[in-house]
This record gives sequence, C-alpha cells and structure tokens, in this order.
Amino acid sequence: MHLVDGLINDCAARVREINANGELLDVSTLKEPYRLEGKKTMGYEIAEQLNWSVPDVLLYPAGGGTGLIGIWKAFREMQQLGWLPADLKLPRMVAVQAANCCPLVETRAGRQANCHAYMGQPTIANGLAVPRPLGEPLMLEVLNESKGLALPITDDQMLEGLRELGKEEGLFVAPEGAAVWMAARHLLSTGWIRPE
Repeated sequence: MHLVDGLINDCAARVREINANGELLDVSTLKEPYRLEGKKTMGYEIAEQLNWSVPDVLLYPAGGGTGLIGIWKAFREMQQLGWLPADLKLPRMVAVQAANCCPLVETRAGRQANCHAYMGQPTIANGLAVPRPLGEPLMLEVLNESKGLALPITDDQMLEGLRELGKEEGLFVAPEGAAVWMAARHLLSTGWIRPE
C-alpha cells in the first residue's frame, strides 16, 4: 500500500514508476477489460427495467468515464443483438463532473485540445477527481454520438444536493450522486430536459 499526496493522476504516475519493468498487472481504469464489461451491465439493467427501452436522457458522474462508456457500449451492443430496435433513439448522455476537476468539460468546450495537461483541484467528490482520464476520447465520442454534454457542478452545489436529498427524500448519497441530482435540476431549469 502506498499513500500518495495528490489526485488519481499522481497515483497513476507512481504506479508507472513502481511498474517500470512491466512485471505487475496494471488494473487501472481502461487498462484492463473487466471493469468496462462490468460497468456495461448498468446499461443492460436500465434497458431491462424499462421494458427493453431507454430513457431520453441519462446523467452519469464521469470521473474516469468507464461507466459512461460502458453504458453506451451496452446500448449499442443491444441494438446489434436485436434486443433494442436498431432505429431506437438512444439517450442524450450527460457527463457530470466536479467544477474543481472537469477536464472533459474544458475539452468539450474547446478551451483545451485534450486533458493531457489539465490541472485539476481536489473536490469532495473523490470519484470525480480525475484530471487526466485515459478514456477522454471515448467519453467525447459518447457525448458526440448521443448529442449530449458535459456539465460541471461545484462542491457547494453538491453539498446543497446532499442536504436536499437527505431532508426531502431521506437519502444519504455520495457527493457524486448529489452532483448528478444538481445537474438534473440545472438542466431542468434551463429547459435542456423537461419534466416529462
């Protein structure tokens, strides 16, 4: 066990250093196939629970992006298998990120070419503190194909969401879940999604 002072990209640098000779198996995000295939099951569950349909919009807390990529992969595979109609309109995908660490938001907005030099800051949502996600090209592909977007949520907004969900619904969610809730509220207020 190694304690690294920094964000996940600092941990990845330490892993590369430790595994310079390549003798260890690196199971980091998207460096092995199993996590993506596991995350893909969420897409199957969504379709099954909606009677082999999909929602109009799907919001996902996207740090490393494996869940976002996996769900989209599942939807595409189900269409190829004939489990979902080939002409079914797939959801607009929304990648929710922490405002303190939102490389996908910055790349998608054209403020940087890619995340390779992005410098993120700590956030209360540790699962969103991924300043240089390896899967950025695949996440951008999902957002482009689905006509979706990437949205930043501040730590203060996450805290507000935590309080609101606890008080109104009796739910104790992680900051990542509160970020998704606040993103949904924002998109509803702007008309990007509608109540129905």
